[in-house]
Amino acid sequence: MQCGCTALVAVGAEYASYRHGREFALRFGADPSTASIWPLLVDGLLTIATVELWKRRRAGRERGRWVAWSAFVFGIGMSLLANVGAVPVRAPLQVAVAACPPVALLFAVELLNRALKQQSAETAVEPDETEAPFDGCETGTASGGLGGERALTAEQRMWTYYVEQVAVGRSPSGAELDRVAGTHNCGRRVLREWKRSGRMERTESLPDEQKGVLLTAS
Repeated sequence: MQCGCTALVAVGAEYASYRHGREFALRFGADPSTASIWPLLVDGLLTIATVELWKRRRAGRERGRWVAWSAFVFGIGMSLLANVGAVPVRAPLQVAVAACPPVALLFAVELLNRALKQQSAETAVEPDETEAPFDGCETGTASGGLGGERALTAEQRMWTYYVEQVAVGRSPSGAELDRVAGTHNCGRRVLREWKRSGRMERTESLPDEQKGVLLTAS
């Protein structure tokens, strides 16, 4: 329900912003075809920059944020300029009405991202009533070490692979973990357990250097 309402607000804000942006482009020299595309470029850039900033904040990655921030500032500036510039009379109330769509679009995208994140988190940690409580994974093929080194368990092999993939910006699926550890239908249960215990969140929020240290230690 929340996602639907937020998406509806975003669509309405984009429609109003599109009309103002097209009028602005036509008024200041664009031909009809270019004027029809111009608002999509501006609001599309703003939306992409907002999503990129949200993704980097969620992953804890600071490197390269200036590019997303530059695109965000440019997009919101041009969108506000186009919406306010399309007003025929510069009365305060008319300017406020014209400036509302891009601001509403900005907040709608942010709220929609947060709603989707919360829904994804709730789905990931929702227990499966048909499964038994998690008590580890067993496999028939042991990972024997050289010189009498202790063999890794299936979950330890999964965790080593998971840290490797997180370090390069990926989130492996349960099927990938099963292939690495030689298990069947256990990877998803392991991911749910890591998610429930907070182990995944703590690892994904670490800087790249600390992920490398964690991988070496595992």
